[in-house]
Amino acid sequence: MTHDIELAFVRLEVADRGAFEAFLRDVVGLVPGDRPHTWRNDDAARRIVVDEGPRNDATTIGFATTSGAAFAETARRLHDLGVATEETDDTIACTAPWGTRVEVVRSIPAAGTPFASALVPGGFLTRDAGFGHVVFAAPDLDAADRFVTEGLGLRRTDWMENDMGGFTLEVRFYHCNRRHHTLALAGVPFDAPVKLHHLMVEANDVDDVGAAFDRAWDAGLPIASGLGKHDNDRMFSFYVVTPAGFQLEFGHGARTITEPWAGDRRYDRISVWGHQPVARPT
Repeated sequence: MTHDIELAFVRLEVADRGAFEAFLRDVVGLVPGDRPHTWRNDDAARRIVVDEGPRNDATTIGFATTSGAAFAETARRLHDLGVATEETDDTIACTAPWGTRVEVVRSIPAAGTPFASALVPGGFLTRDAGFGHVVFAAPDLDAADRFVTEGLGLRRTDWMENDMGGFTLEVRFYHCNRRHHTLALAGVPFDAPVKLHHLMVEANDVDDVGAAFDRAWDAGLPIASGLGKHDNDRMFSFYVVTPAGFQLEFGHGARTITEPWAGDRRYDRISVWGHQPVARPT
């Protein structure tokens, strides 16, 4: 398995930082990072950085390379593709075709203490897989695809096409390690004001998914998609609308990538079962 890069962190700008951080703590079960307004789901010092501002979107996604050679190779690919970059000894920064800042770093710092969450006692799956995954809307899907594959070096896992009652929605899924997808891009025929559709964390214990669902329900948050199982990655999960408006998927048990990967094919449904909107009783 080639593992040169992984999702290291996500930087978010939200209008109500207090409500959003309470959500991360009390619903998702993350713990504070090593700096104010940062949050952890493992032994890394920080995985989510929360800024206050009007965008309610991801402003930056960060990838960490697994070696100096991988860092240099990523820089070379981005240069060859003609991507404008800002570089230091430890960071390569650029803007993705869908508008989000992307930072590639040599490494991420470790926290001073092991991760432990009273709400998620089983912890989260991150070892050799990265923080989780992120999904963005991309008005120019082909340009975004070239940036992700030829620039960052991710590989397509599979893709999905769905009739949305007026246009066909194509979503492409990309891997860079054993996680089924670290990044997915949804081709939309318009420039969406918010590019982040959702971010995902994967629990090690299936019971932690049910407990998180109960916490989201008890908090009165909208459940965009109830418990269900996806068709392509086989993830058992639900989606909650965060206080910032974009969604968070909390899941368990996704299939993993094995090489040579022979599963790059088209899917025509999101889920095997479930993932229906959950309406509250009136």
